Amino acid sequence: MNRRKFLAAGVGAGAAGLIGAKLLRAETSHLSEIERTQGVDLNMPPVSSAMKFSVTRWPYRQFTLDQLSQMARELGLDSVELLEPNEWATPRRYGLICAMGYATVPDPSTRLTQGFNRVENHAWLIPAYQRAIPLAAAARVPNVICFSGNRGGIPDDQGRETCARGLAPLLPLAEQHGVTLCMELLNSRIDHPDYQCDHTAWGVALAKQLASERFKLLYDIYHMQIMEGDVIRTIRDNHRYIGHYHTGGVPGRHEIDSSQELNYPAIMRAIAESGFNGYVAQEFVPTRDPRASLTEAVRLCRV
Repeated sequence: MNRRKFLAAGVGAGAAGLIGAKLLRAETSHLSEIERTQGVDLNMPPVSSAMKFSVTRWPYRQFTLDQLSQMARELGLDSVELLEPNEWATPRRYGLICAMGYATVPDPSTRLTQGFNRVENHAWLIPAYQRAIPLAAAARVPNVICFSGNRGGIPDDQGRETCARGLAPLLPLAEQHGVTLCMELLNSRIDHPDYQCDHTAWGVALAKQLASERFKLLYDIYHMQIMEGDVIRTIRDNHRYIGHYHTGGVPGRHEIDSSQELNYPAIMRAIAESGFNGYVAQEFVPTRDPRASLTEAVRLCRV
């Protein structure tokens, strides 16, 4: 399951209510298993860290945005993200922000596949981001997401040059308004075939070429584990080019607990030790009670 499929097809409505006693007992047992298998004491207070926490909208469509915002507030999160501009005000009613917003584009279903790596897309992408950046600043949205698009036969070096050509005119405006454009790293093996920004090295080379603090990478841990692994070393070596993180269990993009292969407490410690002061967003598709799974993920990430 991936974000593009959710955008295209949506998800069925489901019951959202409070966690019952049975679910709470199951969650407590599951957390104990995490403590045993991953060597982390979830009852220990977090280390000093300036990072903040968010949840992405698309895996929780069984909740209204108001319901998700309320739940995020109750769980101590700071943001609900991946929202369209007309949704940015909703989290603010609950004392939250949208940490990562979309720019409004003509066809949202193609925003991942039709990106900055094609010159012909610049005619509509550049105006869309020129509109989005001041709106984001006014709504206190610190980051706006962007995408390379699919290769479609374009060599990687040419695609990178074309992305730089399309993004460079936007950076003075982003710098003026204090908004960061974040290009997401996605896997092209399973979820997003042919996507071009599918390796950290490609994204870092683009960031170096643009040479602006208002262009960063959105390092999706799930996607980069699939493409290249070596997550902690990659974060340590490239953290200066990373402006945002997404989580997700591998395989399957489900809960980030001991049922999957990544050691999230260790990854989160590496992020904290890098001095990161941005947002880490939960972006997994729950297989159990959504609130229980999100509660567990938040606890795992507060290292």
